[in-house]
Amino acid sequence: MKIVFLDRDGVINEFPGNGKYVTKVKNFHFIPGSLEAIRLLTEQGFTLFVVSNQAGVGKGLFTKDKLKHITKNMLRDINKNGGRIEGVFYCTNRSEQNCDCRKPQIGNIEKALASMGKTLRSAKRAFFVGDTETDILAGNTAGCRTILVRSGREDRVHIKKWDVKPTFITKNLFEATKIIRKSY
Repeated sequence: MKIVFLDRDGVINEFPGNGKYVTKVKNFHFIPGSLEAIRLLTEQGFTLFVVSNQAGVGKGLFTKDKLKHITKNMLRDINKNGGRIEGVFYCTNRSEQNCDCRKPQIGNIEKALASMGKTLRSAKRAFFVGDTETDILAGNTAGCRTILVRSGREDRVHIKKWDVKPTFITKNLFEATKIIRKSY
């Protein structure tokens, strides 16, 4: 099975800035090429999941209903452009709650796989595409190959200090799809 896990902010849509959140539909802007990337992966038979920390809900900055509304609009636009997301798994808890679904923990990756009747063993050939060390840690812990995109929070300077390194580094999700598509 060809599986790709995608972080949201900084991978699919523009990163709102450190300590900031996409709290309204009008603030959600797709990164150039991300809709095409999702369409290409969908056309090639990949199963795509979004796995994202959204602590703004836990901090009271926006509601779960607002998050659902933003997600519904994101999925509508993805579908309209020929892409498909199998499932969206958010952790809305604050970091100090130490839950198992907040990346770098892999609870939401396991939930995504379980939604298809799969286990972590299925993640061995999967990819996790993210823009932070937390994403790369989660992907590595789950056994995925990891791709750090530079369209979000992190850059090459910070990566040198990380304990974990991504399998690949690319400019954005569109560039990441070239690696993903070649690997199967």
